[in-house]
Amino acid sequence: MSTSHTQAESAAPVPVKLAATVMLVRDRAEAGTGPDGVEVFMLRRTLNAAFGSGMYVFPGGKVETHDGEDLERAHRLAAIRECFEEAGVLLAHDPDGATVTDGHPALDARHGVHDGTVDLLELCDAHSLVPAIEQLAWVAHWITPKGEGARRFDTRFYLAPAPAGQHSVHDDSETIASMWVAPGDALERAAAGELMMMPPTVANLQFLAGFGTVAEAMATAKELPPPPCILPKIVFVDGKVAGIKLPGEPGYDEIED
Repeated sequence: MSTSHTQAESAAPVPVKLAATVMLVRDRAEAGTGPDGVEVFMLRRTLNAAFGSGMYVFPGGKVETHDGEDLERAHRLAAIRECFEEAGVLLAHDPDGATVTDGHPALDARHGVHDGTVDLLELCDAHSLVPAIEQLAWVAHWITPKGEGARRFDTRFYLAPAPAGQHSVHDDSETIASMWVAPGDALERAAAGELMMMPPTVANLQFLAGFGTVAEAMATAKELPPPPCILPKIVFVDGKVAGIKLPGEPGYDEIED
């Protein structure tokens, strides 16, 4: 018989914060990094982070109240803002549809957006830019399990093509390393213990690994219905965390929520 336990109801419930993450993808052939397939931009969180320290993740963060009252738009704007802050990539276009490229003056405001002294929408207005919310496809929805720590997030994962002519680099503050990597390679390195990743990251890499081009990935992603919410549950053995269970896995329904 299993000795799994749920965490004691001794502490106040941890509030769940809305968050958004974006997976930037590009074709390896066009980038000159491989003969075929896609690659995705990943960051390593600082070892001092309160959540996911040292983990390899996609650019993302919490939805701010000033992102807008429309929930869908707010999530997409948060994903664009966090992508700019953490990866240095501004997903925006001018009235003619041209995307931002290296050297655009709006890119100089990255640190201002990061520290809150510059508002993303005001920055775009000042440079006659429009946030490219239509380019983001919602592909996954995860909520941090109860009992994992002092922070929980209700996160939407988006897929977006990396704009040509705009380079990406980690912020060297919240993130300390970055790379473009083929999803299959990232999964192999995670399985080997070389890269630390959370279950949602692994699941989204598995989704991306099946595509040969960015066009194919985006076409499929944009046809997806709103994704189901995935709520992992923590398995406790003798009062200690022993792993997690995902919906559909044996034993998931037996764990008290």
